[in-house]
Amino acid sequence: MDPEVATGVVPLTAASDETVFGGKAVSLGAALRAGLPVPGGAALAWHVVAGIAQSQPDHIDALSRSLHVPDTRLAARSSAIGEDSGGASFAGQHTTKLNVRRPGLPEAVRDVWASAYTPSALAYRARKGVAADPRVGVVVQTLVEPVAAGVLFTRNPITGADERLIEAAWGLGEVVVNGSVVPDRYRVSTTGTLIEFVPGHKDVKIWYGDGDGTIEVAVDENLHAAPSLADDHVAGLNDLAERCRRIYGPDLDIEWAVGSDARVYLLQCRPITTL
Repeated sequence: MDPEVATGVVPLTAASDETVFGGKAVSLGAALRAGLPVPGGAALAWHVVAGIAQSQPDHIDALSRSLHVPDTRLAARSSAIGEDSGGASFAGQHTTKLNVRRPGLPEAVRDVWASAYTPSALAYRARKGVAADPRVGVVVQTLVEPVAAGVLFTRNPITGADERLIEAAWGLGEVVVNGSVVPDRYRVSTTGTLIEFVPGHKDVKIWYGDGDGTIEVAVDENLHAAPSLADDHVAGLNDLAERCRRIYGPDLDIEWAVGSDARVYLLQCRPITTL
């Protein structure tokens, strides 16, 4: 057995047990195995994350020495047991740490772990009937340096129509998730035809500085209402939606990014909980 498997730090492609690595890690692992464009990285078992949060040297060393953690800018995302399920998405409840370097990764993992114990996260667990004691896995991946990013619903969550709804903005997708801007909105048929485009107001973007973490950057005025996606990006997102539907089912909430290489990347996929 790979010694890192025994210590609970595995390549993301090897994450297959939701009771150990959480739903997000298992979902992304399945996507990678199916050939979907997911940034590579590692999955941390919940007991490793708990050990790092408690400053246990063995678990910190297992993370620091792992060959599965890319030596580049990283994103650390929660993968709690029960997260990203059809009944409890935990959207917005747990911290995501972006632009983390390897030396700062243990602290980022602690922050993700601690976010599951905030009063709001615990109240959400109670409302959804999830066990009160959180077990938090963490996904560590290469950070996509995006031209644009956002969310995609494979069914319109507002009307229930069988169409794609895409919300997009410049830079990292957190600017869409946290409501810092009014994103561009695209309605696309299941065959890829653009039904409607409503430009947003994208005056800022979330980006990264020289150190760890992210910063808010002003966007040039001529880009505030300019479309953040080219036609081929929209087509690529529609293709990604269909590929995800074949694996996960029909009604999905997808987080994505278009990299500087113009490739569309899948960052997260979970059932829609707001239909």
